Amino acid sequence: MSNVVLEAKNVVKHFTDGKSTVEVIKGLSLKVHAGEFISIVGSSGSGKSTLLHVLGGLDRPTEGQVWLNGQRFDHMGEAERGYLRNQHLGFVYQFHHLLPEFSALENVAMPLMLREGTNYKDVKAQAEYLLNRVGLSHRLTHKPGELSGGERQRVALARALVAKPALMMADEPTGNLDRKTAVKIFELLSDLRQEFNMAMLIVTHDEQLAQTADSILHMQDGLWAEP
Repeated sequence: MSNVVLEAKNVVKHFTDGKSTVEVIKGLSLKVHAGEFISIVGSSGSGKSTLLHVLGGLDRPTEGQVWLNGQRFDHMGEAERGYLRNQHLGFVYQFHHLLPEFSALENVAMPLMLREGTNYKDVKAQAEYLLNRVGLSHRLTHKPGELSGGERQRVALARALVAKPALMMADEPTGNLDRKTAVKIFELLSDLRQEFNMAMLIVTHDEQLAQTADSILHMQDGLWAEP
């Protein structure tokens, strides 16, 4: 695992509320190599989700640097960061964030439809393949409101994979699911990581599910901590 997909260097994140400043991330560094699976665990309020948002370019660090596939990511404008996210990153959240007015197939195809020169026939075929891969070939035309919580999360997973990202980032992807469904989602994530040869960075409070990762990082009060 020599190729570094994502690197954070001394990342700090502050939030200011009136006259007070809250330091959420206090100088963290991290490397994610191609094909590597890292889980970040910690209690609620430890800074896990904030860190993932900064690493994924959804927010800027107050200090430090974030590099994505060899490009300095954190100081780019929103449009540039959005372009790189679309090209190299896939996201799965605790809440699926599917578009309610579109079918499962349309939701999955959306990231590729945003690219210039997209061939709809190819995109549709890729979206259908992924929905079949996550066990939803019978739900292609169903809208999110017609799906169960586990099914919606599988659609979100397929959507994150449709662009064949170098890195999948997931924020509590099983937090809203019952235990049986959560285990199935984690098993599916692991299988798809192997199939797509991608790196994976998952934030979770579930130590048992985190054990499936290649390595585990523990976070406490905005810092790496001993397990």
